[in-house]
Amino acid sequence: RLQLVESGGGSVQAGGSLTLSCLASGHTYSAYCMGWFRQAPGKEREGVAAIDDDGTATYSDSVRGRFTISQDNNKNTLSLEMNTLRPEDTAMYYCAADHDCRAIVDGIRRPDRPLYPYNYWGQGTQVTVSS
Repeated sequence: RLQLVESGGGSVQAGGSLTLSCLASGHTYSAYCMGWFRQAPGKEREGVAAIDDDGTATYSDSVRGRFTISQDNNKNTLSLEMNTLRPEDTAMYYCAADHDCRAIVDGIRRPDRPLYPYNYWGQGTQVTVSS
């Protein structure tokens, strides 16, 4: 069974940078895709970025050009490099994984739809961006 643990969250001033990591463990040979999601207080969880089957990155409109998602070759670690951070980026950030890669990617591309109940979620890491 796959387990996900996020790290790297913290407080940063607007315009600064922060890099999040998601460590995956207990995974088997089964294929899966991973992505980053975030949730601010009083708001619904939203997609941030995801890695497709072929390694193609997908980003939400609000973070495209500022954030960069990456994954190691063994899918042990998922990273999110966040640059030019804004106060509106403040949220709890979660990584997720699912065997249905299309569902993970659609969670980013289709913010108008509810998130799919993905197979695996991390516990989250808090990111706070001050003005």
